[in-house]
Amino acid sequence: MQLDSYCHVHCIGAGGIGISGVMKFLLAKGISVSGSDAKQSMTTDGLVHLGISVSIGHDAANIPPNTDLIVYTEAATEENVERAAAKARNIPQMGHFDFLGELSKDYRTICITGTNGKSTTTAMTGKIFIDAGLDPTVFVGSIVPGWKYGNVAVGASDILIIEGDEYKRKMLKLHPETTLITNIELDHTDIYKDLADVEAAFHRLGEQTSKTVFQNWFEQDRHIYCGEGTASLRFFGMELGTPAFFHIGPLKKRLRTFHDGTQSLTLTARTRKIFSTEKVLGELAIHIPGEFNMMNALGAMEIGLHYGIALEGIVKSLESFSGIWRRFERVGSFNGAQIISDYGHHPSAIKGTLDGAREFFPANRIVLLFEPHQHNRTKELFADFAGSFGDADVLILSEIYGVLGRTEERDESVSSKTLLDAVLKSAHPPKEGFYVKDVIDAEAKLREMIQPNDVVIVMGAGDVDTVARNLVR
Repeated sequence: MQLDSYCHVHCIGAGGIGISGVMKFLLAKGISVSGSDAKQSMTTDGLVHLGISVSIGHDAANIPPNTDLIVYTEAATEENVERAAAKARNIPQMGHFDFLGELSKDYRTICITGTNGKSTTTAMTGKIFIDAGLDPTVFVGSIVPGWKYGNVAVGASDILIIEGDEYKRKMLKLHPETTLITNIELDHTDIYKDLADVEAAFHRLGEQTSKTVFQNWFEQDRHIYCGEGTASLRFFGMELGTPAFFHIGPLKKRLRTFHDGTQSLTLTARTRKIFSTEKVLGELAIHIPGEFNMMNALGAMEIGLHYGIALEGIVKSLESFSGIWRRFERVGSFNGAQIISDYGHHPSAIKGTLDGAREFFPANRIVLLFEPHQHNRTKELFADFAGSFGDADVLILSEIYGVLGRTEERDESVSSKTLLDAVLKSAHPPKEGFYVKDVIDAEAKLREMIQPNDVVIVMGAGDVDTVARNLVR
């Protein structure tokens, strides 16, 4: 992709985490860029602060005369006034992941994907590579503290690390030499008809990966295979197919330890020839909770080792990793309680996060405000959601966040009120449960009931994060 051949790139959907990353990348590469979005936000303000022209409201006049490429969010259909104007002017157009896919052809691309944990694992991997001096370019679907551009790191090497979005199978537009799959579960039920359909998409990604696929050892029955010419299928977290065996297998609960907001794991290795011989390699300590995050760290570790980075350097990078935006992000305090913002919106993410919170805070009352994201997901995974909240002492369910363009009338019969009824009738319900009609009432409810020493988790992929920010102001 000859970036320097473009005179000006205009991006539609500048307020989105993906498109804003593309804009920052283009800016850092010296390409003239502008953007537009339907509404002003912290993201659009950040782009303007960098010197990028961003128009609020879509209009054909937003497209500069010298524009020779449009990059658009997949939410902007062909009916978008700017896309229609670009078509009339014969300006080439690319979706967000079409652009990343073309870009990936010019790099040694590492794709990190999966149902849960891909943002954190991508950020961890990027940090490992940056700290090792490999100078990668990294695209993350979140904000990484310490990075100049937040959601993208722009390097000068030929290594490109991308978080692969499985929604609408967008990760299949990439051309990776290495792929890591964090886990595979049924999600995006408006796109995938069943779990087998999800598995097929990741299987296809494995087939088009040119060298190595890393898969979570606990999901080895998912049958993800490498494509023709691929060097190997390797598992992270256990010994199969890996030169170093980082043991967290059946004894994982006993091997992880917890102290003062940190979880630690003893790294051990077995030789392939003498499986009865174990060697202690050291300790890995990370400052974010949950067994799933330890698995994320082990996945990032395997990629680092695969690219020749020393174990000692990898451990040091991971131990200084502080987390990312809205992934168990400690945003401040209110009335003596810790306020945490989390993006979790899938049943397993809820369970894993609450389990991790209980491990980190065994003596504290855990109060969870959860805003389900999208009606179809809530309806199709209803039973799984109902059994996900057992580790919360108090649950507040805000009404479902309806996603524009993804809410169909047949799915609107489900609500957070019916979900709460099912939660309270589940085998392991929280001690208390409350329904609120929106995030405004949710904030009022929290202000009324938060006690000193509570751990308050504000969770969801919609606008519920504003409650966490408002509480700590």
